[in-house]
Amino acid sequence: MERIPLKTRGKTRTEHDLLGSKEVPVEALFGVQTLRCIENFDISRDYLYEYPEFTKALGIVKMGAVLANHELGLIDDKIKDAIVAACKELMEGQHLEHFPVDMVQGGAGTSVNMNANEVIANRALEIMGKKRGQYKYCSPNDHVNMAQSTNDAYPTAMHIGLYLTHFHVREALQKLIESFERKERDFAHIIKMGRTQLQDAVPMTLGQSFGAYKFAMKHELSRLEKAAKELLFINMGATAIGTGITSEPGYAEACIKHIRNITGWDIRLAEDLIEATNDTSSMVFYASALKMIAIRLSKICNDLRLLSSGPRTGLAEISLPPKQPGSSIMPGKVNPVIPEVVNQVCFKIIANEMAVCLASEAAQLELNVMEPVIVHSIIESSDWLIRALKALREECIDGIIANEDQCRHMVEHSIGIVTALKQYIGYEKSSEIAQEALKTGGSVYKLVMEKGLLTKEQLDTILDPKHMVKPVKITI
Repeated sequence: MERIPLKTRGKTRTEHDLLGSKEVPVEALFGVQTLRCIENFDISRDYLYEYPEFTKALGIVKMGAVLANHELGLIDDKIKDAIVAACKELMEGQHLEHFPVDMVQGGAGTSVNMNANEVIANRALEIMGKKRGQYKYCSPNDHVNMAQSTNDAYPTAMHIGLYLTHFHVREALQKLIESFERKERDFAHIIKMGRTQLQDAVPMTLGQSFGAYKFAMKHELSRLEKAAKELLFINMGATAIGTGITSEPGYAEACIKHIRNITGWDIRLAEDLIEATNDTSSMVFYASALKMIAIRLSKICNDLRLLSSGPRTGLAEISLPPKQPGSSIMPGKVNPVIPEVVNQVCFKIIANEMAVCLASEAAQLELNVMEPVIVHSIIESSDWLIRALKALREECIDGIIANEDQCRHMVEHSIGIVTALKQYIGYEKSSEIAQEALKTGGSVYKLVMEKGLLTKEQLDTILDPKHMVKPVKITI
């Protein structure tokens, strides 16, 4: 993808900042400071225009700020109305092509903040009937950025953008949970062996295995929801270091009120703005919750690969949907490629959480300038996770088939089955049966019947799947 996805005809307008003048394409809503960011930072090659949740968030923050300043009598109606209209367009997903800055940059997010200021100012100028770049009528700094610093506007917008992204993560997780729940019901009648330390343990149902996966994801989603709520504490009104310099008394409270009204969320002002301006713990919390999902999800994918191993010499208790030929040399081989790729996504999310932790620790004095890499790491983890959850659900879980006969065969030929029989034939007899089965390779199921310890009907009653679900007293 091109760095600036904006069609230009070669005509320019001249803009200047404290470092000098630059020629800006006349078609561009952004200005000179955005151009400097393009020149300086070619790092992640993930650009702001690829993340509409964050341009929407910037529109929300800038609208809240201008409404607060207007309420305090600092901006006239005409400029306020034009800026509000421009912000609404960003919130609707317009003008994405005018946000070409790299997501990872120096300057603690100044480039993102100024990109938004310039786009909103130039669009407001057009709404007012002026030309782009005529900043004496509506300035990126004096009007759009009034009573703000990058150090409060940027983290506030990033918190809001991450919260918007959270809705997509939550939806993807909920759909996977529903998929596991369907398999739990479908496989509730299928008895199989449970295993500990990769050794036979005791019987269970295949439905219980998928029920455990469902509850694992439900628990992690609950943790993620708690972490997401922490993102709603913001430092808007802190300005440069938390003292609120350049803002009017009451500005922070007014700004929070308007942002809350715009979003409909329980947005709250941080208790101590100096502390909040150098603190990134809410984003660390969210990244850690994503990591916990990755750890649990990777374990599930490990299980799916083990349970489907074979098809002749493995466990083969389930069959995953075949997605592609598995080898360039071994005909007929099909690999569990979807769980494999999800495993790799999980590794990446875990690694990103470490980057977030290191960047958070790097705060110095009144600011953490490393916020861009924190935000980028969480966005990447969220996006990868959303796509991985969708792939796992649609391309794997929904198409899993239970190999019922194989599951039953494994139970009947397992040594571990004696644990389920112990209360009916006693510990000593159970040990004797287990030893004989190990020595002869015989079936515990058949040995019990041959020795007249239990009948087939009694065995089938004991091993009925509904008796495997919870403690139960069986009369035989």
